[in-house]
Amino acid sequence: MSLLKLRTLVRLAPSPLAVELATRSSRVSLHVCRYATKTRKGKRKLSEKQLSKHFIDWRRVRVVGGKGGDGCIAMTHSNRSDYGAPEGGNGGNGGHVIFRAEKILVSLESLNHQYIGDEGTKGGKQNCDGKNAKHTIVKVPLGTIIKEDDILLIDLKQEGDQFVAARAGIGGKGNAFFTSNENKSPMLATRGSPGEERMLEVELRIIAHAGLIGFPNAGKSSLLRALSRAKPAVAAYPFTTLNPHVGIVEYEDLEQVAVADIPGLIPGAHLNRGLGHSFLKHIERCQCLLYVIDLSSKEPWNQLTDLKYELEQYAPGLSERPHAVLGNKIDLPGADDNLQKLQDHINLPVLPISALQRTNINQLKEHLRDRKSVV
Repeated sequence: MSLLKLRTLVRLAPSPLAVELATRSSRVSLHVCRYATKTRKGKRKLSEKQLSKHFIDWRRVRVVGGKGGDGCIAMTHSNRSDYGAPEGGNGGNGGHVIFRAEKILVSLESLNHQYIGDEGTKGGKQNCDGKNAKHTIVKVPLGTIIKEDDILLIDLKQEGDQFVAARAGIGGKGNAFFTSNENKSPMLATRGSPGEERMLEVELRIIAHAGLIGFPNAGKSSLLRALSRAKPAVAAYPFTTLNPHVGIVEYEDLEQVAVADIPGLIPGAHLNRGLGHSFLKHIERCQCLLYVIDLSSKEPWNQLTDLKYELEQYAPGLSERPHAVLGNKIDLPGADDNLQKLQDHINLPVLPISALQRTNINQLKEHLRDRKSVV
């Protein structure tokens, strides 16, 4: 009985039974509404160490193309003919293993260590050919490169770029295929050929217009938070950021610039100290570089010299890319004097900023926009 009918019953005949039924139904409706209005808890944010377990930028993958289906041996028997005719169909082709670049992905976490293509269906009687297998599509992020024996095979930069990693085998032939004038009743069929097998190295390199380069605790993550909506971890100790983060700088005319926060480098990073190679490889994708110098440290000009040296030792010519020098933490005591000394030593314009106080952040955004149009 509905609540409306119960209320009508109470109005027409206010008996004790009707009143009790209406009261119970109202309690049940309120109880249901109380549970319906409960809000779901938000998704728990991961820490930087937990995030590092999910961010994978290198993986070795074994790929095997699908095997082709076997051909069939079959003969047709008819009352009108003393001899049977061959009717065995061909097997279907196997499925390729194809890597496809997808913009929605940011890591190789979902990539398995092995992919085997589907096998083609075997041929059947009455000249029925087997069904071709579907291709196995492996989705990877933009900026993924695939190597084999340290040889670059493909660079998946754009949305929808594809690479056939392992080609499938061809289906076998049925005995109907071998019919000829010399042999009109062949009892011969071939098996499907096996697919291609390869061991590949899949590596992710972040694609961004600009990369923030600096030593640990220079304020790169705080600067990225000030420029974009990205939320990398920020703390008062070095090596807070363990993985690259990409933030999108948005403008009023809907133009966007991607900025990457590269984890802090240390002296000897080109020798893979402090996971230097894992961080330096992401810089190769950046069109321009932003050197973030800590103005609160002693002799900040040595930071720029050491950073350029590490980049040049890792990849000759990398430090000569279009770049700008940012003097961070200008709000701290003694930063103004270090800024003047820095400009005298490097003979380059330095943009003083404060990621915490958001000083000159708008000027930096305009510089990024102009640099993007030039590059």
